[in-house]
Amino acid sequence: MHQFFEFIQHWFGDNWWFVGGVVVTAWLVRRFGEMVVASIVRRTMRHRAHGDITEEDIKKRQDTLIAMFAAILRVLVWLVAGFSIINHATDLDLTPLLASASVLGVAIGFGAQTLIKDFLSGLFIILENQYRVGDVVEIDDASGTVEQISLRSTIIRDNDGSVHYIPNGSIAHAINKTMGFAKINMAIEVSSSTDVDSLAKAINAVGDKMAKDEKWKTRIMDPPHFLGIDAFSTSTLEVKIVGKTQPSSQWSVTGELRKRLVVAFKKEGIIAAKIPGVDTDKDKK
Repeated sequence: MHQFFEFIQHWFGDNWWFVGGVVVTAWLVRRFGEMVVASIVRRTMRHRAHGDITEEDIKKRQDTLIAMFAAILRVLVWLVAGFSIINHATDLDLTPLLASASVLGVAIGFGAQTLIKDFLSGLFIILENQYRVGDVVEIDDASGTVEQISLRSTIIRDNDGSVHYIPNGSIAHAINKTMGFAKINMAIEVSSSTDVDSLAKAINAVGDKMAKDEKWKTRIMDPPHFLGIDAFSTSTLEVKIVGKTQPSSQWSVTGELRKRLVVAFKKEGIIAAKIPGVDTDKDKK
């Protein structure tokens, strides 16, 4: 062992310039390569935007692809650098070793099928644009914002701040809540004695006014409006309110809509039995 370390020390003393040159070159290639990758991806994705794809959707897609290609580039650059140093140190021809890597890969594949499944699933998730970094998703029992997508796993942070690591190969069903657009789908209950035409007029007026508000108009694609009566009983009517928003804006728009409906109902004398997220009993007091 002592002789081995002496050999390494002696070799490095004679070849430090080569090792340093390889490391610096690899770092520069990685650094500028990532910049080139980012530029190509952003230019390509910008020209392919169409339909309901928003600027936010495009950026999420770009960031996800850039992260994937940058990771692949880093691995390739440092592998080449490592092989170059080993080849120079030992004067061995590593071509046969590289050629046999495919055989070794097949052998390892039989013992690492789960890992390979994760890699392939991750590749399809990214290429098919199922979800991106920054999307709000539901996967299995986890629900939250996607923080990272690799070829191995998906990392999600939920509303409590907990981080979920999900192997891509285990994902059978993913729900993306922020792809393209989002919808408002809210049911409220009012007194059965309420005039439906007046109720519809009040709801539509609130939605239209909100859609013209400077703060909210960029988030609303289709103003919240009265859709119809979902159910009724001797004491209440349940009505449905729908609309369309930008991705990730449905929760803030719905919250503001609730507040404005409470004010409008008071003004119009409409008795609300139940508005989701609003304590109507407390409001009556």
